[in-house]
Amino acid sequence: MRVEVVGKGAVDLAGGSRYGDLVAQLGVPDVLAVAVGDRVLELFRPVEEGQVRLLTFADAQGRQVFRHTASHVLAQAVKRLYPKAQLAIGPATDEGFFYDILFPEPIGPGDLAAIEAEMAKVVAEDHPLRRDEVSRAQALADFERAGEPFKVHLIEALPEDALITTYNQGEFTDLCRGPHLPRTGLIKALRLTNVAGAYFRGDDQGPMLQRVYGTAFPSAAEMERHFFLIEEAKRRDHRKLGPELDLFSFHDVAPGFAFWHAKGLILYEALVGFSRSLQQPLGYQEVSTPWIFKTELWETSGHSAHFTDNMFLMESEGEAFGVKPMNCPGHCLLFAEATRSYRELPLKIAEYGPLTRRERSGTLHGLLRVRGMHQDDAHIFLASEQLGSVIEETLGLVDTVYATFQMPIEIHLSTRPPSRMGDDALWDQAEAALEAALGEERRAYVVDPGEGAFYGPKLDFVATDALGRRWQVATIQVDFQLPIRFELHYVDRDGKQKTPVMVHRAIMGSLERFIGVLVEHFAGAFPLWLAPVQVRLLPISEAERQAAGTVAKALREGGVRAEVDDRNEKIGYRIRAAEKEKIPYVAVIGQREVEAGTVAVRERGGKDLGTIAQGTFTRDLQERIASRWSGPSQLADTDGHGRA
Repeated sequence: MRVEVVGKGAVDLAGGSRYGDLVAQLGVPDVLAVAVGDRVLELFRPVEEGQVRLLTFADAQGRQVFRHTASHVLAQAVKRLYPKAQLAIGPATDEGFFYDILFPEPIGPGDLAAIEAEMAKVVAEDHPLRRDEVSRAQALADFERAGEPFKVHLIEALPEDALITTYNQGEFTDLCRGPHLPRTGLIKALRLTNVAGAYFRGDDQGPMLQRVYGTAFPSAAEMERHFFLIEEAKRRDHRKLGPELDLFSFHDVAPGFAFWHAKGLILYEALVGFSRSLQQPLGYQEVSTPWIFKTELWETSGHSAHFTDNMFLMESEGEAFGVKPMNCPGHCLLFAEATRSYRELPLKIAEYGPLTRRERSGTLHGLLRVRGMHQDDAHIFLASEQLGSVIEETLGLVDTVYATFQMPIEIHLSTRPPSRMGDDALWDQAEAALEAALGEERRAYVVDPGEGAFYGPKLDFVATDALGRRWQVATIQVDFQLPIRFELHYVDRDGKQKTPVMVHRAIMGSLERFIGVLVEHFAGAFPLWLAPVQVRLLPISEAERQAAGTVAKALREGGVRAEVDDRNEKIGYRIRAAEKEKIPYVAVIGQREVEAGTVAVRERGGKDLGTIAQGTFTRDLQERIASRWSGPSQLADTDGHGRA
């Protein structure tokens, strides 16, 4: 038998081989399961026809298999300690696993240590897992006899022709679709983290169970790293750092809308300025459109039929209005105001104005989930033959922005959703255009079926931050529908009217959300060009106050955001305050610096750069700000001493 293994080529196997035999023959370490087409299979399963992909813990599907097995280890340990406990469901999650259980008596956090210790015993016993296909009648009889009413309910809810499987490990058998690890001993590190209430299958009319949460890893080092990152994420939480750094706040009278403080607005405007500096050379025209429209506009655009649940609606003088969640309909109106020629295409219209989304109060989460937002939004009207070049140019914008912030990106192609507008032939054309552009650019991507916008397919970009967390950020969407619905036309070379294509794009996306991501990515220690305060001048005594003010004024005139801290506090206290506020540079001025025309510079993090001539200091800062440099300091010589 011959099988094709991704990255390994064709492999010849003896008849009756299992995937574990394939892995052993290849000598590939740490393989947990395999993917064959869209199916994930255990290593103890017989080899089937189809291309094989080996899955490790580094793969999302491999982690699911690993942690799903850990949930069964949890269930086995619980049944040993609480024989009368009744099991419900126990899936893997992105961060670990849980199991919903009805205990004879409710347990608390103090009981988790004993369960965790029993789980360690199950792992050490290294039970092999066995998969059995059973009849509906046998499954019902087995779980009724075992006193597992929730399992019986789950079986009864399955279609009559459903394949029913159980998994056995040692004395424990569970109803499960799988897949699983070949042995429990592969789980080298696990920890239970919490216990909370949960209704069976989310039905608040049903019984209340207890959900036991945990996580598992192939090594203790990986697990410790995981919990370190959790604590680091708490330290970086933008909801904590934002107010501490005087960037923004929220108030109950305006839920989901940020109050931008002066320093936060500097940060916000720096991002908008960055966006403008990239767009303007490419011929974007910036506009501003109304933020409230009559509902007839939203009916034309399709938002009334497909997006109204996310909109704020109102009535005035007997007329219905909607607050805009998107800029695209307004930009369509602008395009329609004039007779357009093919010579004007691609026509690029950008806007940074306010948008709203009617998010439910329970989903609001600082800047990451808001009701009021602004986007670095743009819509490009073009001829269909220009699609490839426009997408290529926009991909270049995405590359530039995320390289600047040192955030790797992954591309997802999101295809037509079940609820959508327009002819499927146009959807075919739009999806093919995105695929062709990605192919032309040799870009790797993941397909997300059904995740496109209601008016067109899109490319979604997922950025990875400093902690390895993934954030959906930029988007590029191809839309044949809105130009048709708004009856947009341009006059082509042959003198005939044609309908343009529309590309929706946002590179940073919601600026509110993007700032929330950046606060956590940089832990509030923004690169120099982005920092609200770039330099703080500290006069040692009253005698140097005027000199510090003069230096700060010169820096500000040179485009550097500088301020003076001349409080009647010791210099060490003021240096520590600047460090706590994450200001990139502190320049101390004493009598010696006044006489020499220098400043004694400390970089954020406590690095002493020595004394630097005031003019040199200003020029070096200007160069770094202009280049948007985000790397280590360039203000000191290689020997670590400052330049005078």
